[in-house]
Amino acid sequence: MLAVRFPGHDPRVETAPVESGTGRSDAFSDGVFAIAITLLVLEIRPPEHGEQSLVDGLLDLWPSYLAYVLSFVTIGIMWLNHHEVLRLVRAVDRGFLLVNTLLLMFVAFIPFPTNVLADFLTDSDERKMAAFFYAGSFTAMAVVYNLFWHYLRSRRELLEPHVTDAEVAAITRSYLLGPTVYGLATVAALVSAWLSVAICAALSISYAVPALRWRLRRR
Repeated sequence: MLAVRFPGHDPRVETAPVESGTGRSDAFSDGVFAIAITLLVLEIRPPEHGEQSLVDGLLDLWPSYLAYVLSFVTIGIMWLNHHEVLRLVRAVDRGFLLVNTLLLMFVAFIPFPTNVLADFLTDSDERKMAAFFYAGSFTAMAVVYNLFWHYLRSRRELLEPHVTDAEVAAITRSYLLGPTVYGLATVAALVSAWLSVAICAALSISYAVPALRWRLRRR
């Protein structure tokens, strides 16, 4: 099929950077991450007054605490890695803005599966499906995160000149771990909700101290 070209249309405009630096994108992304991570605690509802002692009521909320910590750490680590990646970007284009917005959509969604997991983790009949939904949500987010990075690495003109092929390859390998392990956690949820949660927690811990993140700070 032949492309229709309008008078004065320059196809290079569609792929050219629309702004230098990532200041506005970084600020917008930080805002979404901050809102998502704040909404996590708002999903923890206080015990009902008069039904039991306050201490017992607070202790009974342990599934909410567990889900909150797990999601908080995961979103926090994702923000750190997202921030480090943007340090390697010198300019952005419309495609980047779109894929970054798609990623933020999934980030903003995380408080919902977190709440579902917290509400059903003690339900022996439903906790497997709750864990499946929770791990599946992170799997989808990890896939989009890889799409986000793939877009950048396929358009080297958007990256800083000092970014080497070795650094790009190292980041690519590191990010592939996310959808793989979260996918495993999603399947594991069909067998055991606790196993699924444990796998998600182990992945968060493994990303909490990545040597790669600190190497990216070198100039």
